[in-house]
Amino acid sequence: MATVANPTRDDFAALLNESLGGENEAFEGRVVIGTVTAIENDLAVIDVGLKSEGRVPLREFAAPGQKAELKVGDQVEVFVDRVENSQGEAMLSRDRARREAAWDKLEGEFAAGNRVDGVIFGRVKGGFTVDLGGAVAFLPGSQVDIRPVRDVQPLMDLPQPFQILKMDRRRGNIVVSRRAILEETRAEQRSGLIQSLAEGQVIEGVVKNITDYGAFVDLGGIDGLLHVTDISYKRVNHPSEVLEIGATVKVQIIRINRDTQRISLGMKQLESDPWEGATAKYPVGGVFQGRVTNITEYGAFVELEAGIEGLVHVSEMSWTKKNVHPGKIVSTSQEVEVKVLEVDGEKRRISLGLKQAQTNPWSDFAEKHPVGSQVEGEVKNATEFGLFIGLEGDVDGMVHMSDIAWGVSGEEALQLHRKGETVEAVVLDVDVEKERISLGMKQLERGGVAAGGATGGDGARKGEVKTVTVLEVMDGGLTVQVDEDGPTGFIKRSDLGRDRDEQRPERFQVGQKFDAMVTGTDRSKKPTFSIKAMQIAEEKQAVAQYGSSDSGASLGDILGAALERANKK
Repeated sequence: MATVANPTRDDFAALLNESLGGENEAFEGRVVIGTVTAIENDLAVIDVGLKSEGRVPLREFAAPGQKAELKVGDQVEVFVDRVENSQGEAMLSRDRARREAAWDKLEGEFAAGNRVDGVIFGRVKGGFTVDLGGAVAFLPGSQVDIRPVRDVQPLMDLPQPFQILKMDRRRGNIVVSRRAILEETRAEQRSGLIQSLAEGQVIEGVVKNITDYGAFVDLGGIDGLLHVTDISYKRVNHPSEVLEIGATVKVQIIRINRDTQRISLGMKQLESDPWEGATAKYPVGGVFQGRVTNITEYGAFVELEAGIEGLVHVSEMSWTKKNVHPGKIVSTSQEVEVKVLEVDGEKRRISLGLKQAQTNPWSDFAEKHPVGSQVEGEVKNATEFGLFIGLEGDVDGMVHMSDIAWGVSGEEALQLHRKGETVEAVVLDVDVEKERISLGMKQLERGGVAAGGATGGDGARKGEVKTVTVLEVMDGGLTVQVDEDGPTGFIKRSDLGRDRDEQRPERFQVGQKFDAMVTGTDRSKKPTFSIKAMQIAEEKQAVAQYGSSDSGASLGDILGAALERANKK
């Protein structure tokens, strides 16, 4: 081979390759066996059969957290990165050698689905690093344990099994799980334990976790759910009111689902059922003392005794307060007196009434203030049809617009009074069942309530024919008034005439006058009139005086004959 006067680095490398017979390519990138020739400080000098030795840090020969046990003469496997570096030394790596060997082994274990041993030695973002005998794997934080672990320090540098979830040798990526091992082990324990349990069995357990809907109880390797409704017969708003984490409790196994390995537990089943004999103890109509335990939009629950609650519906809470939230009538923990309205022992339901245990103010008012008596109250509200007056006993009475004042229309009468004004009125009618009180204000003036039940200052009575004036035209009939300042009354649509064509309110006008017969009084003691009744009465009178309905003569003939005789006279 020709010599070169000034050889370059590349020339030197070519000469070295030639002298080694191409061994560079054979050595580089391979795992070879070398001999420890010396230990200098924290470095091991290793001869792998090349022209120069290599140096490898001692920490690469030790497991994480342990000290390297290496001495001169030991043979070790190392990975040859380069045959020679800039300093003329071989570039060797024990870590790379262990990693390559570990990857080969791990790929086989991963393909077979076997567990592998490793050591958690570091913390990284999102999880931890695990040494799997030379290969470094990633352990996500969610895969450390079945439940979140706050302190992972006790698990560090401790050999333990892992399950490989994913491997990518090209990228050097391995993901492992410790949780999968624990779940598998727990499943085996649960399967064995669940076979030893039976429904109805009473067993002790430890409260592990408390939620809004119940508590999980550890039965010695398997958890059971103690639902909030099965903790006690009495109302439990939250399990933490009765239970605490770590407490030992005695429970009964209610249900076991061996397919899903779920166990339902109960505590109240170990107590006596308070609903046994509740129907006899709380009969319908009985009045009892109770405590308000819960308030909802539709009513309030009242506890009669531990484990027995009844519902007071919002409609049964007050005689006078309507359409208000139950929380404005009662408060939680308040002691109240209630009356039993209904008992359903099978469904474990009791309907209670709060107002039924109190005096009915409508009945009291009816007894103290009979029809015709005079009352005084404050105008609570003015509507388009009348005034609502606040009366004794926190009840309201209504003055219809037609009963406010004589001689004016209802709309004008409403303008005479304002909310908050104190007024006097007379009781026209009291309906205790419908909780209605009808009042009249104009009856205290001239034209008050007349004897015999008819209304009118002139003593209008049933069967009398009166001249009335139309005050208001409505679809259902007419509001009329006798004379100019007499009583007001109503004519129904069907009483506006005998023929259907005559029964049209729109054929009348406000201010129009005509005759009508008094047929009686309505609930408010106001007179009712009828044109139809007057027509029928006139026909009967004409037939009685001038002919018979059986004679074949028509009403026109009879009335015509009657008029002719009257004219002759």
